[in-house]
Amino acid sequence: MRRKLLPLGGLYLVQGLPYGLQSGLLPVLLRARGLSLTRVGLAKVLYLPWLFKLVWAPLVDTRGSLRAWLMLSTAALGLVCGLLAALPPAEAGRAGLPVTVAGLLLLLNLGAAVQDVALDTLAVQLLEPAELGPGNTVQVVAYKLGSVLAGGGLLALVPTLSWPLLFLLLAATYWLAAALVWAAPALQQLPASGPSEPPLRSLHLLRDLLAMPGTLWTAGFVLTYKLGEQGASSLFPLFLLDHGISTPELGLWNGVGAVVCSIVGSSLGGVLLARHRQPLHLLRSVLWFRLGGLACQTTLLFHLDTPGVRLGPSTVLRGAALLSLCLQHLLGGLVTTTTFTLMMQCSQLAPRALQATHYGLLATLELLGKLFLGALAGALADSLGLPLCFALFLALSGMPVLYLSLAPGSLA
Repeated sequence: MRRKLLPLGGLYLVQGLPYGLQSGLLPVLLRARGLSLTRVGLAKVLYLPWLFKLVWAPLVDTRGSLRAWLMLSTAALGLVCGLLAALPPAEAGRAGLPVTVAGLLLLLNLGAAVQDVALDTLAVQLLEPAELGPGNTVQVVAYKLGSVLAGGGLLALVPTLSWPLLFLLLAATYWLAAALVWAAPALQQLPASGPSEPPLRSLHLLRDLLAMPGTLWTAGFVLTYKLGEQGASSLFPLFLLDHGISTPELGLWNGVGAVVCSIVGSSLGGVLLARHRQPLHLLRSVLWFRLGGLACQTTLLFHLDTPGVRLGPSTVLRGAALLSLCLQHLLGGLVTTTTFTLMMQCSQLAPRALQATHYGLLATLELLGKLFLGALAGALADSLGLPLCFALFLALSGMPVLYLSLAPGSLA
């Protein structure tokens, strides 16, 4: 199993770098420069290429080899980082987001989304059913490690590390990962897709995918299970920033501390799944814990939103706020690992010629659910106010708990 998990872990780690750049680094920098919550939230439009993975997923299924797709997409990510390194530091440091930087970050997301389709297909085809728990733990933990390295790590290094050197290091990382794809023994034995694969019927592709056992229910679950959590995690750090927590401290807790807690939660999920806990049974428990954690965070926000209340140094409220932030990430990591195992289990029920497209559909819907609330959370907060907004997030987090009662027997 180790010869499979090591290359998967390395590739998922580098895949998390673009997400960390834009989820951990950009929002804090833009908010610190005075941008509204609405404009900060709209920066998530850069994730748009991830929503169109179904466009190239059939190509990955039927054209070339997974090894070639992985190597070329990873090398292309290094090339984009090299172009970002060539930007003058003055342009990269303007208030807001320069058009050139935004365009290259969009290309970075495009390359990462193509790599994601190939890498997820590799995991679906490479892992045996008994290896899904450990495999998805490696997937989620490695991705989050990449995210924290590019998010909180870069936020701490930006004052001392120059812009060109920053992106040259990222480019070198991607090129090393491309070399790993070329040299890894586990990847050299993968079969290439070719004419022997049955052709996909493009006009009926979505219908064919949704007809697979358990797919329709899983699609509804992954679209909604993160709505409340994602909205709260997008706004609560910015709420703390507005109430007196400094940018470096927030970068430490939200970029490093929270992700460490998320990795601990993901690892705990892997341990529980390895002990033959079925994903659906585990989800029934952890979703209730997540709902309770968000209820505590919402109660804390209502209190802190009272006029005159500030998060002063060394106060109980400050510690409770930071603890709430970390707890939600720990529970979120546990939920995410279990859900990704469920998604992969569902995709393994599909024919081999449809597995990349099938998992691409589920992963796209999962991302769409997260981006929907993440992008609109700032506008909702500006128009409704944070207390009402968090009450909505709490209600949305209760929906997946009820939805689990409708799960089909094919996923049990």
